[in-house]
Amino acid sequence: MPTLINDMERRSFERSLAARLVAAGKLDDAAFERVARLQERNNARLEGLLVKLGLVQERDLAEALADELGLEIAGPEQFPDAPLLGGRINQSYLRHNAILPLADTADAVVLAMVDPLDLNAIRSVEMATGKPVRARIALASDLEAAFGRLYQAGTPAAEAPGVDFDGDEDLLEDVDRLRDLASEGPVIRLVNALITRAIESRASDIHVEPAQSRLVVRYRIDGVLTEAATPPMRLRSAIISRIKIMARLNIAERRLPQDGRIRLAAQGKDFDLRVSCVPTLHGEGVVMRILDRTSLVCDLTELGFSEESLETFLQVLDQPQGIMLVTGPTGSGKTTTLYTCLLRLNSREKKLFTVEDPIEYQLDGVSQIQVKPQIGLSFAHVLRAILRQDPDIVMVGEMRDLETAEIAIQAALTGHLVLSTLHTNSAAGTITRLLDMGIEDYLVTSTVTGVLAQRLVRRLCPVCRESYRPLPELAAHLGLKAAAGEPMLYRAVGCGQCAGVGYRGRVAVLEFLVLSDAVRQLILQRATVQEIQRVAVAEGMRPMYEDGLHKAQLGLTAIEEVLRVTRDI
Repeated sequence: MPTLINDMERRSFERSLAARLVAAGKLDDAAFERVARLQERNNARLEGLLVKLGLVQERDLAEALADELGLEIAGPEQFPDAPLLGGRINQSYLRHNAILPLADTADAVVLAMVDPLDLNAIRSVEMATGKPVRARIALASDLEAAFGRLYQAGTPAAEAPGVDFDGDEDLLEDVDRLRDLASEGPVIRLVNALITRAIESRASDIHVEPAQSRLVVRYRIDGVLTEAATPPMRLRSAIISRIKIMARLNIAERRLPQDGRIRLAAQGKDFDLRVSCVPTLHGEGVVMRILDRTSLVCDLTELGFSEESLETFLQVLDQPQGIMLVTGPTGSGKTTTLYTCLLRLNSREKKLFTVEDPIEYQLDGVSQIQVKPQIGLSFAHVLRAILRQDPDIVMVGEMRDLETAEIAIQAALTGHLVLSTLHTNSAAGTITRLLDMGIEDYLVTSTVTGVLAQRLVRRLCPVCRESYRPLPELAAHLGLKAAAGEPMLYRAVGCGQCAGVGYRGRVAVLEFLVLSDAVRQLILQRATVQEIQRVAVAEGMRPMYEDGLHKAQLGLTAIEEVLRVTRDI
């Protein structure tokens, strides 16, 4: 057990702890220097600043503390099922000092602590119990959840260490009180922990869903929703209000949908959270889309392009004018593909504009415009305006209506390169969608140069994936072709690297339609999707299913994933 330390010893300990974090790759020297200067000005604790500023994760800090002090980390599975030391230590004191008794044995008290160097708290527990204390290190978010489970359930308001969150219906009528509750430390730490754990889990979305008798939090990881936590139901209104306050939304408005944005730092990176609130039967539901502004892919091959398809794609992308479209359902990676294209095209000699809703990534050297329909700033309005700004390349977030499509076509006809997205199932289906929108066939053939259709499949964990040979009947049914020997596929297994799921990350399966003379002739003849698809394949286009099959045989994904995303094509 460490002895009482003075300020000089504390600073020495903090420098040693920071050096350990830097050596482990959890903190860089420049960030530490900035925090050290901030610490001197505010006389604050280094550990708290590192976590508060998002430079170090709670768990990484706890592990560094454990290594530095030779102590164990206490996880939630070690927390008691019922409060300990009742009547001897006030629960408000425990919460204030971030300590929790884990065990009360005949010879010692085991204590979970956020700050194991808080000797005042240790000595107070020793005096109250008459036993020595054995310290364990705990995460602040884990302790907060334990306090809510052990001490708040069934506790009268007069005894609660703050406020009672029961009486939800009455609570909704008092907006000022609701704002106060959302600003309470326990609620702030709980919401921060939910967001931090989502980022640590590589989640793309956080779903906060009120049910009849519980509040469910789910994370979408690699495209699949996984239940992550079930916060106390009595905190429902406070949690939702806290998220709305962070997103600068109106917490008094619960009847209409609202959209907002949260900007925060975590793991030394800047993140944007797009927040959407909608009224549901049992209260407001919230979905937060997590956007890592520093993780934009710069290489098209990382997105899923094969060498041959990439060569064809770049030939079309490098044309000085025309329209290049990326299609697929919501969440299929269309915007990421367009941003990667912009990174390739961006140079000092070219003027680039984007029109987006919302702006997902910030690009240096690109003029990005956020549409605001509520004030009349629509896609069509912005696009019409920026054509007078002498652009070379324009990215339109989505062709949502005929007016936007007509202006984009006009831009392409006057010598601009236009990149945009559509919601269609296949590349060939995009042509008929444009015609159905009211675009004349001769304008489509004159401006559209290529259409990329894509879906995202989960990428197999390269550490634990397992190869197998499918039955001959199944191989024939799937259309597997063996380059050498019998066809080989891979399946998910699960290991520590992928959290036991068997998948880690995602990769795109693609098909790229080039508008050749033969395809343009079919468009002018108002041919069907099937006819356009057949001619495109004959000219060398690899259909999306075959691209997925190729990636499955390479071990990038499982055949089940390919079938899941291409069955409707």
